[in-house]
Amino acid sequence: MAGNKAAPSLTSSLSKLQSLNGLFAIYKKPGPTSADVLNNLKEVLLTEAGVKNANPRKRKKQSLKMGHGGTLDSAASGVLVVGVGNGTKMLSAMLTGSKKYTAVGELGKATDTLDATGSVTTEKDFKHVTRLDMEEKLHGFVGDIMQVPPLYSALKKDGQRMSVLLKKGHNVEAKPARSVTVYKLTLQEFKPPLFTLNIECGGGFYVRSLVDDLGKALSSCAHVKELIRTKQGQFTLEDHALQEEHWTLEHILKSLHLCPDEVAAAEGST
Repeated sequence: MAGNKAAPSLTSSLSKLQSLNGLFAIYKKPGPTSADVLNNLKEVLLTEAGVKNANPRKRKKQSLKMGHGGTLDSAASGVLVVGVGNGTKMLSAMLTGSKKYTAVGELGKATDTLDATGSVTTEKDFKHVTRLDMEEKLHGFVGDIMQVPPLYSALKKDGQRMSVLLKKGHNVEAKPARSVTVYKLTLQEFKPPLFTLNIECGGGFYVRSLVDDLGKALSSCAHVKELIRTKQGQFTLEDHALQEEHWTLEHILKSLHLCPDEVAAAEGST
């Protein structure tokens, strides 16, 4: 009998989960890919709703429509915006909208991935670089600039991610330089070989490419040692990103930004 009494509440939890439409933000820790984090989130929510064997990679029934609004590198952490239900249609705005990052760079070493996960390809002296030198060079990276995306990236060639092709041993040519926008770029800390940048940029911008280009501009080389996305669209790390222990239906309902049509419907019913 106890099992029969529990069933309606589980059904209710699942139906509530599947009826969600909107955007919310979660915290992505360093290590897993953005896709892995999203699948983990789905699995946690479906398990909470009482779905057995709730592996989103294998599940064919109990669909939960969910996507994220812009890949964070595996080694990076911070705000990952998630769209659920009709909220997935709003994710394109997250891809093209403004983002803020805090990046720790290291002078004197360049890597094949342009971050600390890669192999060192070049080492150069950096002792000649001063704080003033770096601040002056940063001015050249503000506004509409041309930037070559990293070889190791989520960009695709022949339907496959370039990073995957490289790991399989394929030869991959760099994508052509493209126009990106940097709204604000400041040097927060300078303790050679380490330095910390605060960046506000538009869609399609790669912090790894910025740090690599900055190292070259300073007659040295550099790579990203740590990267945190602190803001995406209206979602900030401090105020909106749900930590993993808060990946529950209750917390998502409290933080969900509704789709415009959902807002209109809610206002119409009051």
